[in-house]
Amino acid sequence: MTGATRHYVLAAGGTGGHLLPAFALATELDRRGHHVALITDARGAEIPGKPDFMPAHVLPAGRFGKNPLNWFKGVSAVMEGRRMALRLFDSFEPSAVVGFGGYPSLPSILASTSAGIPTLVHEQNAVLGRVNRLLASRVDAIATAYPEVERLAPKFLEKTHLVGNPVRAGVLSLRDEPYPAYGEDGLLRVLVTGGSQGARVLSEVVPDGLAMLPPAVRQRLQVTQQCRAEDLDKVRERYRTHGIPAELGTYFEDMAARLADAHLFIGRAGASTIAELTAVGRPAILVPLPIATDDHQAANARELAKAGGARMIRQDRFNGKELAKQIMALADNPKGLAAAAHAAWNCGRPKAVEDLADLVESFGGAEMMDVIRVGGNNARGASQGVPAGQGAAREMAK
Repeated sequence: MTGATRHYVLAAGGTGGHLLPAFALATELDRRGHHVALITDARGAEIPGKPDFMPAHVLPAGRFGKNPLNWFKGVSAVMEGRRMALRLFDSFEPSAVVGFGGYPSLPSILASTSAGIPTLVHEQNAVLGRVNRLLASRVDAIATAYPEVERLAPKFLEKTHLVGNPVRAGVLSLRDEPYPAYGEDGLLRVLVTGGSQGARVLSEVVPDGLAMLPPAVRQRLQVTQQCRAEDLDKVRERYRTHGIPAELGTYFEDMAARLADAHLFIGRAGASTIAELTAVGRPAILVPLPIATDDHQAANARELAKAGGARMIRQDRFNGKELAKQIMALADNPKGLAAAAHAAWNCGRPKAVEDLADLVESFGGAEMMDVIRVGGNNARGASQGVPAGQGAAREMAK
């Protein structure tokens, strides 16, 4: 903690992938004694999990898409959002503005850079998002969740900082808990989710894939699966036909507890999903969303798959036979599954929210009260085992 109360604005697009890291950072900054406000769009204001202490300001945010006819409307919305953000900054007087990607963050960051307010962006994915690419030349710092980020121009590496992707405190608290006991005679608990809206392909493939496992494995399965509401009855019948115990739901509020109990995860490869799997240390079968912008979910999965903590299956190859094959590659024996869990755990960055808060605090304060500023080469240093912040500590010691 710096000893000085400051004001910070966090701007995030209207999806959980952008907003959950913003909520985690807000909680940490509040713990350090600062005031935090959120800028988002109407959809983002409905995302659950926003801390009660953080007021939300809804601004218009243009969506451009591929049709040039929509661009004028999008630009008009961005400029109106920029004007509204400037009025907010006049009253709130932020020390820095932090963007988490998505179109709703665009007007806020444009406003802060034009007003001379220190500005940084956080990229949750292994591919720099469109809005963050557009803003990369304007901002003072770029915080990343991965040591290698595609579409990040080399000229920006000097202001790039590897911090990781902040996760919910309830999930992070599980990091020091042991991997659930799993033996050849015990239950094999499988957790299946497909993002906030579920994924139909998981409902279609997973029940039949699990039924193709060898009998000695299949008879020990206990499944928890998130489904779309319209798929629930059909999926429930499939599991009943296969004789596999399964709890189904459209949303599980106690997801952290379910992740804690799980031996194996099957689902998409969104940034928050990967961050939570690696924070807790859970092996996974990952099926990247094929329509994700710039194929970023596949990029997200590569580090974990390369480390041995996950198997990645492209959706066009995702069928029951391939799923059963990849599950057995991970879970053929208890030691193999535990080793994959440990590999996933090793990919975690549990200090992500603290390192990001340190970086944010390093902007906009009085020089003598500033926290240690994260060194500009940490994106490369951290990939070689240098934790974020150590390079800067050495600089301040000189």
